[in-house]
Amino acid sequence: MGRKAAIIGGGVIGGGWAARFLLNGWDVAIFDPDPEAARKIEAVLANARRSLPGLYARALPPEGALHYHDDLAGAVAGADWVQESVPERLDIKHEVLARIRDAAPQDAVVASSTSGFKPSELNEKDAGAIVAHPFNPVYLLPLVELVGASEATARAADILRGIGMYPLILRKEIDAHIADRFLEAVWREALWLVRDGIATTEEIDEAIRMGFGLRWAQMGLFETYRIAGGEAGMRHFLAQFGPCLTWPWTRLMDVPELTDDLVDLIAGQSDAQSGHCSIRELERLRDDNLVAMMRALKRTGSGAGGVITAHEAMLPRRDTGPDGLPVTLEMQVPTAFVDYNGHMNEAPYLDVSARASDRFMELIGADAAYIAGGFSYFTAENHIRYLAEIDIGAQITVTTQALGGDGRKLHLLNRIWAGGDSPAATVETLLLHVDLTTRRVVPPGPELAGRAAAYVADHAGHPVPDRLVLGRRD
Repeated sequence: MGRKAAIIGGGVIGGGWAARFLLNGWDVAIFDPDPEAARKIEAVLANARRSLPGLYARALPPEGALHYHDDLAGAVAGADWVQESVPERLDIKHEVLARIRDAAPQDAVVASSTSGFKPSELNEKDAGAIVAHPFNPVYLLPLVELVGASEATARAADILRGIGMYPLILRKEIDAHIADRFLEAVWREALWLVRDGIATTEEIDEAIRMGFGLRWAQMGLFETYRIAGGEAGMRHFLAQFGPCLTWPWTRLMDVPELTDDLVDLIAGQSDAQSGHCSIRELERLRDDNLVAMMRALKRTGSGAGGVITAHEAMLPRRDTGPDGLPVTLEMQVPTAFVDYNGHMNEAPYLDVSARASDRFMELIGADAAYIAGGFSYFTAENHIRYLAEIDIGAQITVTTQALGGDGRKLHLLNRIWAGGDSPAATVETLLLHVDLTTRRVVPPGPELAGRAAAYVADHAGHPVPDRLVLGRRD
C-alpha cells in the first residue's frame, strides 16, 4: 500500500508540496476551499512533470493517486504526512492545526510551511506540529528547514530525503528560521536602495544574478569568502574585511563585534567545512560549477547567459579551417563534456556537430528569420567516427563539407579538429527540409536551394572519406 500525504492549502507552496510528493510515488489528498484550487494545482503539476524528472538519470517512481477533498478530515484520514500551507496568520494556523490534530492519524507527521512562526507559537494549543519550511518551487528546490522536537524532525528528515529534498534541522527555533533571515536582510537593503534612488529594481536584480548569486548557488556564503581569503583562508579574510562591518555600507548596522572568540569559532567551522580542499582545488570546483551553470543560463538567454550570448556574437569568426573548408564552430572543450575516462564522451560529439550544422544552415540562409518563417532542416541520420581522444580544455575547430543534396536533402560531413594534422572525429549527417506547419518534407525555395547547390559544387573537389555510410554523393 502506498504512502499518503495530505496537503492542507493548495496555493503556490501547497501545490508545490503536492507535486513533490506525487511525482515521488506518494498518494496525495488535497483540501482547499478555494473553488479554483484544482485548476491552480493542475497548472503547478504540469510544470513539475515537465521539469523535475529532467534532474535525474533514472526514472522517478510511478505517480501516486491524486484526490481532492471537500472536507479537511477526509483529506487527512490515513495520512503519513500532513502539510499545512494556509495563509501566514497565526490565528488561522491555530484553527487549522487543531482540526488536523483531531482528524489525522496519531503517528502522522504534521508540518507547517510557515516562513516565520516558531514551533512554540504554532503549538500554543498543543497541535504537535513541526515547521517544514520549503522554498519555491517546492518540487525543484531541495531545501527544507525543519524546526521542532528532535525525534519528530529526525523522522521528518528521513521522509524528506526519500522524496529528494535536503532537510536542514535548526539547532534552536528563531523567528523566520535561517534562510528567510538572509532574504529579509537583503530585501530591506534593496528597499532602501530603491527608495534613495541608488538603483532600480532591475539593477538590483542584475547585481545579484550577474555576480554573487551565481557563487552562492554552489558554494554558499562562508565557503565563498574562504576563497576570497586566498591561501591563508577564512582567518585572513576576517582580518582583512572585518573592519568593513563598522563602515556605513548598509542600513543594517546592528552587527556583532568580531572578537577573538568569534573569529576562532568562524575560522574553526570553516576549516571543518572546507579544510580538506586546498584553495586551488576550491577555485577549480567553483569555476567548473560556474561554467556549467552559466552554460545552462546561456541556453535560455537568462542572466549571465544572455551576456555570454551577446559577447559571443561580437567575437570574430575564422572563415576556413586546416582543410580549406568553412569553419562552422570553434570552442574549448568544457568540463561538462568530459567523462570518467578524462576525455570527451560520446554525446558531446553530436552536440558539437549539431552546432556546426546549425551554422552551415545559417550560411545558406536557413537562419533564425528563415525558421521563424515556417521552414527548417531536421536531422534524419548521423554517423560518428571517433578517430582520436579529445581532452578537457582542448581547442576544437569544426569544418563542414557539403557532400550533396537533391533540394529536400542536405548531406554534410563535419570534421572535428583538435590541433592535430588530421581530424579527431567526423560526423556525417543527413538533414531534411521541413515545413514546420505540416511537419512534412518539402523542397526549399530556389534561393536557399541555389546557395546549397553552390556549396556542394564548391566542395566537390575536396577529398572525402572512403567509407560514407549515408552515400558518397546524393
